[in-house]
Amino acid sequence: MHARTLATLVLATALAGCYHATIETGAKPSGLTVEKKWASGWVYGLVPPSAIETAAKCPSGVAKVDTQLGFLNMVVGVLTLGIYTPMDIRVACAESPAGGTAFVVPDSASATTWQATMLLAAQASRDLNEPVYVQVGH
Repeated sequence: MHARTLATLVLATALAGCYHATIETGAKPSGLTVEKKWASGWVYGLVPPSAIETAAKCPSGVAKVDTQLGFLNMVVGVLTLGIYTPMDIRVACAESPAGGTAFVVPDSASATTWQATMLLAAQASRDLNEPVYVQVGH
């Protein structure tokens, strides 16, 4: 690729602006977020990034999902001719109906799942600076 062609493509990408989409569920955000930077999409986004596992961190569901193609993401997309199209994804967890953050552990959970859930609950309590609760079964 010639330098002039590359400069034109980069300039066209910069002038095109950034892509940003938001999906809101109507639930109140809890303050906890799950982020995935440079999530790999393929063929101009026709093959989307893999799913983000939010069940453990967002036991009350999701309040909002933001997807964004920033300038650098677009430059990579242009340089790969759209074959690789990375994006940034940010998920805002929903607040539990009781007003506090809840983590649910199934009755049949393994010891490893219990440990992981308790660790996440402790981290959430520290991050939010408020109590959280762990519910058994669902």
